[in-house]
Amino acid sequence: MKDFKDKVAFITGGASGAGLGQAKVFSEAGCKIVIADIRQDHLDEAKAYFKGKNARVHFIKLDITDRKAYTKAADEVEEVFGGPPQLLFNTAGVNAFGPAEASTFEDYDFVVGICLGGVINGMVTFVPRMIKSGRPGHIATVASMGGLMGASRCAPYSAAKAGVINLMESYYTALKPYNIGVSCLCPAGIKTNIGESSYIRPKHLENTGYNTNEKTVAFMAHHYSFGIDPVELAQIFKKGIENDVLYVLPFPEPDNVMKRLIGRMVNYTTPEGMKRQAELDKQMMEERKNNPNPMMEGAEEAGWGMAKEGLNWVKDARNK
Repeated sequence: MKDFKDKVAFITGGASGAGLGQAKVFSEAGCKIVIADIRQDHLDEAKAYFKGKNARVHFIKLDITDRKAYTKAADEVEEVFGGPPQLLFNTAGVNAFGPAEASTFEDYDFVVGICLGGVINGMVTFVPRMIKSGRPGHIATVASMGGLMGASRCAPYSAAKAGVINLMESYYTALKPYNIGVSCLCPAGIKTNIGESSYIRPKHLENTGYNTNEKTVAFMAHHYSFGIDPVELAQIFKKGIENDVLYVLPFPEPDNVMKRLIGRMVNYTTPEGMKRQAELDKQMMEERKNNPNPMMEGAEEAGWGMAKEGLNWVKDARNK
């Protein structure tokens, strides 16, 4: 898709962070924007931003894990704009950090439910409507570099994003006959408030195995402040959509980045490769010791990525 004028774009998590960056960039490209978000304070802030701007923006408060609410939101889009969106941005996401072995069912239900389940709900809700409209379209989903590798301190997130990446390739193939493209964005850190995910965690999913408090939230605000600007990221994503690229990696040499990531998986397939990878991992750890990452400054003091108190069977800094 190269012409965005008057296209309807539905953006989950669109009131802040990466989603708001998309709303800004694609509204400037001529799209009619639907911002769907679960946080009313963020919706109010997004409304304030767009007030007085030459853009048509509609706001919907939406919990993307609620399928009935998602259907109502889709109906509302058709009532307001006369049809389903031509652009679907599956952007909303959450995270939670702690040792994989400390994870609870609720940690998985919360993170996977939104990061993968929310994407599934968007696809099942909108794809049939988009196909029936007979118009060209594009699905633009935000995954993560975390979905291309395992991560011991955010296992639910990595698993969910890996599922998203796989799912988008399935739809990329399936939707070609309908003239609907698919792109999957795999960024590293973004300047967002994803570190505040615990603020929207439902009460029935509050049981966590991770150390989560105001100190860890403050650390994550510091950590993500080093990430890519959401508007810059949306501009890169827009170019990927225009070029019909399936995997959009916001790096100067995305193919080389992907080759290195896939190289890890290749190494894991043979005993010799396992030794090579172990040596590479050792070298990387040494580099981190010799060149501390400013993004991680204050992580240990905040107790970030550790198990909650009382899980004395988990080996982390809290229990050494």
